Amino acid sequence: MTALFDVGLQPERTALAWRRTALAFVVVSAAALRILPGRLGVSGLAAAILAVLLCAALVTSVHKRYRWHQRQLSIARGVAASGLPLAAASALAVLLALLAGAGALAEAFA
Repeated sequence: MTALFDVGLQPERTALAWRRTALAFVVVSAAALRILPGRLGVSGLAAAILAVLLCAALVTSVHKRYRWHQRQLSIARGVAASGLPLAAASALAVLLALLAGAGALAEAFA
């Protein structure tokens, strides 16, 4: 075996899936930034801004992770996976679900 890793498209598919997930979070948090301040006031604005900032951090983390894995796969050492993007995506999903629930409750009681 002469190659250090499979030259298939698996790393690229994984990176693209992470990018799609991160961009979906960006779209949802941008929508929350537009909708929630009108319904929840300052707290809605703060939560939506926090979601947008976390999404930007997730996009950056996903890009750095892909580049790191590519470097690791091109040398003889093994790859130690980081769980940070997964944890960030899970936290963002929970935050955006809470924001959606808050918006729904604000609409119901308005």
